[in-house]
Amino acid sequence: MAKRIEKIHEFMNQNNIDALLIKSKTMKKWLSTMTGSGCNVLITQNKGFLILDGRYLAEAKEKEHDLEIILHSPHEMGCNYLSVAQDILKKEHCRNLGIEASQMLVKEYRDVKKIGVPIILLDEEIADLRIIKQQEEIDIMQEAVDITDDIYKKVLANIHLGMTEYEISALVQYYSIAAGAQQMSFDTIVATGERTAFPHGRPTERRVKAHEPIMIDFGIQYKNYQSDMTRMCFIGEPEPKIKEIYDIVLKAQLAGLNAINAGVIASDVDKAARDVIEKNGYGQYFNHGLGHGLGIGDGCELPVLNSSSKTILKEHMMMSCEPGIYVPSIGGVRIEDDVVIINGRGVPLNKTTKDYIILEVK
Repeated sequence: MAKRIEKIHEFMNQNNIDALLIKSKTMKKWLSTMTGSGCNVLITQNKGFLILDGRYLAEAKEKEHDLEIILHSPHEMGCNYLSVAQDILKKEHCRNLGIEASQMLVKEYRDVKKIGVPIILLDEEIADLRIIKQQEEIDIMQEAVDITDDIYKKVLANIHLGMTEYEISALVQYYSIAAGAQQMSFDTIVATGERTAFPHGRPTERRVKAHEPIMIDFGIQYKNYQSDMTRMCFIGEPEPKIKEIYDIVLKAQLAGLNAINAGVIASDVDKAARDVIEKNGYGQYFNHGLGHGLGIGDGCELPVLNSSSKTILKEHMMMSCEPGIYVPSIGGVRIEDDVVIINGRGVPLNKTTKDYIILEVK
């Protein structure tokens, strides 16, 4: 069941790490092993172990054949997962232990230090392991994005005047689960009218009116990979001011896409899109980075596309491209695609049109 152990070993060798403790759900998904909170993965130079409590034992025996399964009791003093890990480190003659810094509470970190070997705190180094996607991952992401496109099409077919944002969000959720999504990638963003000026506006009881913008930003988790798409639509012709903003955001988004190339610094991609918005007088209303990494991670994937990112883009990196303009009391526009670098060029995975989506007034 477990995958990519060889990549973990390569990382450990490069960083002189004798053993690596994996606790995050994201990394356990990436390794394709058990993801429960009571499941901890310990990788040494020679072996891999799945340390778990009795709740997960039967499922682990059925599914996990690549990691050695070790049962611990969370209730017996001195017999928790850390005592098991300590025994393994001694048997494997490990001189240090790498841990995911973001996954440790202070209390647990104090207990880890009692194991008796130097602790190596790892942060972005772990995310870097996932930054270059394998073809299998790209293929799954394309499936997820194709399903996302289809969900959006079905939602559009049901939008009408007087619907609440809650109702639109419920449609997104329904069609997503019906299409095979494990869950949503994040809490769906639905904003209408002047509320589209809130970049992360959550749905409310506000009802849709004619000619105003409807922002839907959502994604699905499919085979553990997470899509993320934003599109705007209108019931009837949009107001001139919003139309002006839409045209600028679309130009910025296309400029950003054109700048996503292997060898380019991530901050330069952000600049390519941001320059378009600034030259049109809306710079102060683009108040977030251009994009973020995509894959298995729950909001913690690399690369990041913003004005300070020094990441050099490479083949098979995957990211969003989502410029936006948000004007208080008027409204906002964001257009977002999922993008992967193939043959040195950024390729959008989404097929949903970025032309005006104008729905019939009904």
